[in-house]
This record gives sequence, C-alpha cells and structure tokens, in this order.
Amino acid sequence: MRREKKDHPTAENRGQFVEMPVELEAARTALVLVDLMDRIVALPLRPRSGDRVLETSLALAGRFRAAGAAVAAIRVERPGVAEQPPGSGLAAGVAEAADLVLVKRTVGGFHGTGLDGWLRERGADTLVFAGIATNLGVESTARAAADHGYELVFAEDAMTALTEEEHRAAVTLNLPRFGAVVPSDGIRLG
Repeated sequence: MRREKKDHPTAENRGQFVEMPVELEAARTALVLVDLMDRIVALPLRPRSGDRVLETSLALAGRFRAAGAAVAAIRVERPGVAEQPPGSGLAAGVAEAADLVLVKRTVGGFHGTGLDGWLRERGADTLVFAGIATNLGVESTARAAADHGYELVFAEDAMTALTEEEHRAAVTLNLPRFGAVVPSDGIRLG
C-alpha cells in the first residue's frame, strides 16, 4: 500500500486519505498485536471491552495467517522487577496466532525488541496495528514504525483504551497522521 499524501491531514481533509477497502499485499504486510495480555484485556476499557478487542484481533490474525502474512505479538514487562504482575502473559490464543512473540520494556514495541529486523527479513513494508491501549502501546509502536519508514494501517475496531475520549483522540487526531484508520473488515489481503 502506497498512499500519496497531498497535504498534512486536518479535520477538513483527513477522510480523503482513506479508501475502503484498503488493499494490501500479504507478502509485504504484517499484523502487529500490541499488549493483548490477560491483565490488560481485563481492565475496564472503552469504547469496547478487552474481550471484544481480543476476539476481533484473533479473527484478524487468522485472516493474516491464512493469506500468508506475518503476525507479531508484543507484550510489555516492567523493567527492574524480579517478578512480573499476575496476568502479564499473553491472553489465550494470542501466542498461537503469532509467528513471533516479543517482550518490550518500553511503551513502544520497537526499542530493543528486534521487531524491525524481523519485519525487514520478511520483506514487510506495511504494518497493520491492533491492541490495547490505542493511545499508549499502539500509538507509541506506530510512531516508531513510521520513523522506520513503514506504511501504517490501524484496525479501529481491534483497538481500545482506558477511556472513550483517549481512544477517539488517537483514532481521529493522532493516528490518521501516520496511516489509514479503518474497520478490520475493510482490510483486504491479496
């Protein structure tokens, strides 16, 4: 997917950068699942529950795997502690849905994880994001991905945050500056 940006996105022109459906080449695309961990999925989240995001993300991962596209799952560990909090493992089904599982010790998933090298080895130049929280782990990882030169797509219904306001600000103000924000069923792999 190569999008030509005519102008910097604004409230007036943001929608013209997204055409539905988004057509992606499976061989050049990877799905990045961010922080789909038991303790995070269980939080009171908005605008949708963690369980709903998990279900949508796993369905998306199944579509990616069936098309031959790569899937990476990233989870966070707190640095400098002997034992991680209960629920720090990936939620049921996430590890099995991924080709690679990485541990990050920062908000974003690129610093010190080897994610960039793994993606480049597979020829991925486009990343689709899903996970929790939209405005934290997902956005931080996406910003680093943009800095690394990747094209970005965000599966809006496969993301959520601690509040609806945080999610909405991310998907309407921040993430469109980096890529297309679309529903997961608007992502086509060929």
